[in-house]
Amino acid sequence: MTRTSVAAMVVAAVALGWAPRGTSAAPGQSGLEGTWTLNRTLSQIPREVGFGMDLLSNAGRSSDSGGRGGGGGTGSPAMVSFHESADDAKRREQLTDEVTSPPSHLTIAQTETAVTITDERGRSRTFHPDGKEEAAALDQVPVVTTTRWDGSRLEVRYQVERNRELRYSYARTLDPPQLTVQVRFIERGGHDIVTLVYEPTRANEPVLPDRAVPPGVPQATPAATSAAARASGPVRAAIPTLSAGPPSPAAPPGPGAEFRGLTTLGVVVEDLSPHAAACGLTRAPIEAAVSKSLSDAGFKVVRDSDEDTYVYVQIMTTNASAALCVSRYDTFLYTHTTATLAYQSTPVLVQVSLLHEGGISGGAPGAHADTVIRNVKQHIDTFVARIRTANR
Repeated sequence: MTRTSVAAMVVAAVALGWAPRGTSAAPGQSGLEGTWTLNRTLSQIPREVGFGMDLLSNAGRSSDSGGRGGGGGTGSPAMVSFHESADDAKRREQLTDEVTSPPSHLTIAQTETAVTITDERGRSRTFHPDGKEEAAALDQVPVVTTTRWDGSRLEVRYQVERNRELRYSYARTLDPPQLTVQVRFIERGGHDIVTLVYEPTRANEPVLPDRAVPPGVPQATPAATSAAARASGPVRAAIPTLSAGPPSPAAPPGPGAEFRGLTTLGVVVEDLSPHAAACGLTRAPIEAAVSKSLSDAGFKVVRDSDEDTYVYVQIMTTNASAALCVSRYDTFLYTHTTATLAYQSTPVLVQVSLLHEGGISGGAPGAHADTVIRNVKQHIDTFVARIRTANR
């Protein structure tokens, strides 16, 4: 995300006439927590909805009526061009798709300070209803959000791009038991509204879709699976030659079997962007923090080598302004193994993503590096817990 695009989003909030208001905690009896299933019959999703729809409709009406004084309609909205960056386009496309093709299932966890919403694909976002700006992670780019309680309704605002904003409102009713999610596309010229109605998930109804795991491939979490699809991982200088090993057993081992016997790990931190230094981030402290966490947990840590199983840290940073740094950080546990692919007959060496944790943080440059390193260390702690559980 470029400095211009982030700054433009901040300006957009002012241009749209919004400023954070005071927040109030939601009453306990109207909490949003639970598992919810979309009722498409009760929901209202217009066939054509999204940003720019009202401008196109207005342009059509202006063309039909003609210009004032018999002249052409040269001042019509059809002649207005809207310029957006590549990041803005990705942000707009994903957020619009999430509304027009909404999740079939939602799982909501709520505390006094946070609300976490997870869909059936395993995508999870945590919102802090304090009326302050925070960064949330999309598939490819971050987005600035602001969340607050308005009575018992949770309101989340996504700053999509300049003069364009998505406003989500989550409200629960007890009779009938429903979760109503209303989404407004806000922009100059008008807005579209989508209403999604969710009902409590029935007993024995699957919340997450079944995923077939091919024999011989380690079981992975949905987050790790999607991360493996997005990232091909680092290019290794050299990869040790592995023997094919004994034939796989008839029945695949249980979850966590891929971590048994793991005692040595490499550490790789990807080169940081030029903006990282301005935000106080450098590779050496990150490598040292990750290595120390692993060593303290009893692992033999190998740095600057071609260890077959290793922790890989990727951080993308931009200094959105002189007072705001934003970083997306992903931590992977990679290994290599031999596998026979469906379209080949000879085993080949492949890279496998065993674990993945990711997040996004924004803050002042002076404290940004400490925040990112602390969160990456939390990722390592999660990895260590998983490995220890498998080796009990």
